[in-house]
Amino acid sequence: MASPLQSVWPECDNTALLIVDMQEKLLKAMPEGPREQMLRNAGILIESARRLGLPVLASEQYPKGLGPTVPEIRERLGSVRPVEKMVFSCLGEEDFRRQVEESGRRAFILAGVENHVCVLQTALDLVAAGHHVFLARDATCSRTKANWKTGCEVMAAGGVTISSTETLLFQLLREAGTAAFNEISKLIR
Repeated sequence: MASPLQSVWPECDNTALLIVDMQEKLLKAMPEGPREQMLRNAGILIESARRLGLPVLASEQYPKGLGPTVPEIRERLGSVRPVEKMVFSCLGEEDFRRQVEESGRRAFILAGVENHVCVLQTALDLVAAGHHVFLARDATCSRTKANWKTGCEVMAAGGVTISSTETLLFQLLREAGTAAFNEISKLIR
């Protein structure tokens, strides 16, 4: 019998990855250390999602003013085209809602910026729509640590599971010794 916590673990067959607004001008405003950690972990999540067969969705907030997705993330996204939006929550954009529905996934792992604005509003809207949401907090960033922390606290209070890149990947993998484990463990070293 599955424990209540296990029933909301991310599973490869029901989870998608969502990359929120990792754009040039937004990332320039982020503190360097957290920004570099976020970029590294978001890259690991994208590569791992690809290896595990998870759909990847992405967004860009007002790209005309904030620029495109940064090259190191854009290259990893491959054929994934970020949905342009003016609203803070990705679910406020009709094209994005359609992609969420078409994915058929009930759980979403979130990464991106800013943690206390677009990531938070997207996470809470996903929860309100009946999805399980997992925040890879080490793959998110805000201009200040206080705002980043506030975003995590508000999401946790709203039903989002606050986790980390590595924890989420090992939950998806479930066991060692597989080809997927070998490939992903090389990424996180």
